[in-house]
Amino acid sequence: QVQLVESGGGLVQAGGSLRLSCAASGRTFSSYVMGWFRQAPGKEREFVAAISRSGALPYYTDSVKGRFTISRDNAKNSVYLQMSSLKPEDSAVYYCAADISGLRLGRREYDYDSWGQGTQVTVSS
Repeated sequence: QVQLVESGGGLVQAGGSLRLSCAASGRTFSSYVMGWFRQAPGKEREFVAAISRSGALPYYTDSVKGRFTISRDNAKNSVYLQMSSLKPEDSAVYYCAADISGLRLGRREYDYDSWGQGTQVTVSS
């Protein structure tokens, strides 16, 4: 298991920006595919973005394309989610996830082995 700790959530006005960070334990971070998911109250957890082991291949759900950017720094065992042009519907708890096999850019929860505790993002209108 990989330990994941998210940070950077908070309250922001619509149109604003936030940068989420996720720090991972372990010595083989560069072999993991990393993803971000979110869960709004009363809704199922949904995929937001994923990034390949090298960072060369990002993958986004349609609703965040052009507004969110996923990136990683393997030297720092960290993955980031830069969120811009935020909308009230982006409000949710955001979770970082790791696919230890590193085989695919999954968008399903079961593609990932380890999860962080989540960080709250609230976008006010």
